[in-house]
Amino acid sequence: MDPVSLTTLLAAAAMAGWVDAVVGGGGLLLLPALLVAAPGMPVASALGTNKLAAIAGTTTAAVTFARRTKIDWGVAGPAAGFAVVSAGVGAVLAGAVPGAAYRPVVLVVLMSVALFVLLRPRLGVVALPQRRTPARVAAAVAVAGVGIALYDGLIGPGTGTFLVLAFTALVGADFVHGSAMAKVVNAGTNLGALVVFGVTGHVWWLLGAAMAVCNIAGAVLGARMALRRGAGFVRVVLLVVVVALIAKLGYDQWLAG
Repeated sequence: MDPVSLTTLLAAAAMAGWVDAVVGGGGLLLLPALLVAAPGMPVASALGTNKLAAIAGTTTAAVTFARRTKIDWGVAGPAAGFAVVSAGVGAVLAGAVPGAAYRPVVLVVLMSVALFVLLRPRLGVVALPQRRTPARVAAAVAVAGVGIALYDGLIGPGTGTFLVLAFTALVGADFVHGSAMAKVVNAGTNLGALVVFGVTGHVWWLLGAAMAVCNIAGAVLGARMALRRGAGFVRVVLLVVVVALIAKLGYDQWLAG
């Protein structure tokens, strides 16, 4: 890999860490950058190497959030535990799902998310603790720790964003605390998938380690900005990331050759 490509890739890793820490979706930046910088890399190796960088960033962001705000461990802890296993199962099945099969479904989900957030401007801006009932906690653990985690190992784009929305809508977290819980669970999904990709030889460890350092730097900055600027800032970033994901997947579905 030439110096220019490597520098660009490391810069993308830092930016992806920032996006992931704030609201999720950093893979939208990092995976394409990785495939462009290393065009001979198999897709499975790109996914595995990306997970090595991502787990460093999400874990760092989770620690940063935990030090500066209260995380609802009653929800995030069990969800993260289930997420390790579910994401691992998804990674095992990843090669069996063609892109053409999942893109239309993900596009519909993302457009629904964008409309949901736009039509409910108070969603996630103020915490609604009355929503945290035992039934809703169980639903949040199942949705985040099983459903979204399986999706992350299987496909990946937008996982952090889906987690934030799940915690906001189901248990009434504001966007900042929802993002904090999402980082804990996302660290679990990354771990589960990374173990599978590592065992099967689909991780470029040296490159992934270099990307991880930059991802950590971006994650620390993103987590601190989210905490400092509050839920309104996270809401805006979330909408931008969702629109970018829709544009990217729409391009892949209808325009990419």
